[in-house]
Amino acid sequence: MSDVIVGIDVGTTKVCTLLGRQEADGLHILGVGIEPSQGMRKGAVVDLEKTTAAIRRSVAQAESTSGMTVTAAYVSLAGEHVSSTNGRGMVSVQGGVVDEYDIIRALDQARMISVPPDRKVVHVIQRGYALDAQEGIRDPRGMHGSRLEAETHIITASRAMMNNLEQCVNQAGVQVVDFVLNPLASGEVILTEDDRQMGVAVCDIGGGTTDVAIYVDGDAWHTMVMPVGGSHVTNDIAVGLRLPPAQAEELKIRYGHALQREVAPEEMITIRPFGEEQDVQINRLEMAYIIEARMEELFALIRKEIKRSGYDGLLPAGVVLTGGGSQLPGVLTLAREVLDMPVRLARPTGLQGMTDQLDSPAYSTSVGLLHWANTMHARPLEVRYRAGRNDGWMEKARGFLKRLLP
Repeated sequence: MSDVIVGIDVGTTKVCTLLGRQEADGLHILGVGIEPSQGMRKGAVVDLEKTTAAIRRSVAQAESTSGMTVTAAYVSLAGEHVSSTNGRGMVSVQGGVVDEYDIIRALDQARMISVPPDRKVVHVIQRGYALDAQEGIRDPRGMHGSRLEAETHIITASRAMMNNLEQCVNQAGVQVVDFVLNPLASGEVILTEDDRQMGVAVCDIGGGTTDVAIYVDGDAWHTMVMPVGGSHVTNDIAVGLRLPPAQAEELKIRYGHALQREVAPEEMITIRPFGEEQDVQINRLEMAYIIEARMEELFALIRKEIKRSGYDGLLPAGVVLTGGGSQLPGVLTLAREVLDMPVRLARPTGLQGMTDQLDSPAYSTSVGLLHWANTMHARPLEVRYRAGRNDGWMEKARGFLKRLLP
């Protein structure tokens, strides 16, 4: 099973465990385990026992469908406790020609930010290099110069929150290989290379959070997590129409629409509110009004965050929506109107094997975890050398480079 990769997407509404293997014709899904999530709220663990039980059931189902045993996995990470900043490091080039050791030293300097003891570095992502003040260099290896600068995007998270999630995964019998931020995982599977180079924002609308990653010149330049997602729409419907949450979720899936103007005024739906002994009928417009208000607020928050990042003028490819909360009818039109840029919906593609359940934007992060595991080893200096979990990272980075360079 050495070539089999396992990803566990622990979300607010579901836990999805996937086993996959990269082959010549694409990623083959060997096992799938999807279970309702319990014990998570807004991307954070609020009940250790329930979260562990949900992960254990998902892993057991994936093991049953694949006939394999899961011992280690890449695990998704979200929550409003996640934050990011940028770093810059400068070193003198030894010998006058940049080699891999100079790059590693520059990256090491760029990641040396002050991190409070209650936070942990999750990702260090390179954003580009400058050599003797010449900016915009993608790969400086072999170039002549005396001063090398590296710019990085550094993502940190609450140490306690990460430890709680890791404890749940461990108690389910699985070791955590790495944590991967949701929109970075999703971006691996829904973005093209042209998207990344031109400039694009990934918006993963999950159950408890909406996770955004902005890509410019091929790499993630900015990330953010907002504590609003699909479960908030469900809660609004439950409160507004006085319904149990389970019924509100069912009605949202069956009859929900994000634009009032696209719902026929005569359309009626049947509900049974609290305190009523019999079903009653309401106009579908009432629910569309509730949904549109919440989704408009969400896209306004996304627009504000994109402008705050300073990269709003660098996104000709627009916004790519994914995640379970992006599937409501009318969402694309509403997003285009509020964000005032191109918007498209994306889902995992190019999969082989057990893919029937995965043909949905709701599983972009789940599938993306497997793609991340493949690409992080193929491009250690560009995007995804890890910085926070393991000691001796420089030795590991050198090892990767030795295998890549002739």
